[in-house]
Amino acid sequence: MTEPRYQSFETLRDAISAEHASLSSRLHQIATFALEHPTDMALETIAVISKRANVQPSALIRFAKKFGYSGFSEMQKTFQTRVVERSASYRERIRSIEATDGAEIFSGHDVTHSLLVQYCRSSIASLNELMEGRLSEELKTATNLLEQADNVYIIAQRRSFPIAAYLGYALNRADCKAHLLDGVGGMMFEYAQAMRTNDVLIAITFPPYSTDTAKIVAMASKRDIPVIVMTDSLLSPVSSAARAFIEVHDAAVHSFHSLTASMCIAQTLVTALAFRGKKKEDAEATEPQAD
Repeated sequence: MTEPRYQSFETLRDAISAEHASLSSRLHQIATFALEHPTDMALETIAVISKRANVQPSALIRFAKKFGYSGFSEMQKTFQTRVVERSASYRERIRSIEATDGAEIFSGHDVTHSLLVQYCRSSIASLNELMEGRLSEELKTATNLLEQADNVYIIAQRRSFPIAAYLGYALNRADCKAHLLDGVGGMMFEYAQAMRTNDVLIAITFPPYSTDTAKIVAMASKRDIPVIVMTDSLLSPVSSAARAFIEVHDAAVHSFHSLTASMCIAQTLVTALAFRGKKKEDAEATEPQAD
């Protein structure tokens, strides 16, 4: 069995860019989609990708073979290396911080201050990872979905819940009809039944993944309701349902996870939505009035 010509995402991306202009119109269309939506190429099925790229599944197979792969599945593994490598790089960085700061805690320094330093350093590492990542397209997609939605439903449990609570508060402040599925009175699934195809579901889940969150996501997916997923890995049980997949890694200090990076994503989405609303209002205010 021969090895694929391009075994890393970077070399494949460079090859697609180099041949972009010379491709046939259909393969050119797929190349554009692949470069703009690499996370979709890594996470979605060939049926979903073909629909979003507005091509036939057979065209995706031809595209893969054009770049030396035996088929689409083999090419998709190369896109998946991007996700895996980003996760591995982050984990190595965090391990280094924990090794250094862990020694400080037990070396006679004030424990409280040492823990503060460790949380700060770990959170800075997770924010740097977030800033260096390639989330701009996913965030743009998520913002588009929120802007077009009649209602936004938000589901998260356990340590993910504070992010959902903030989004419920902030989205309503941004004139977005947001509904927090908090499960009060055991009515979470009953309230989720109100979701319609013109609505959007935001699902936030991290290990140990919530089974209730997965069930709500499955309910939305079955009814063709767009889902914005915030999670830590493509192996998350809700990743495959994502219309916008936002991968985020929060730092853990002695098994206690911060929410710094996740909250940064939440604030980015809300602020982007608010800015779009303000631009729209400013444009409407400057339109000439009819006589």
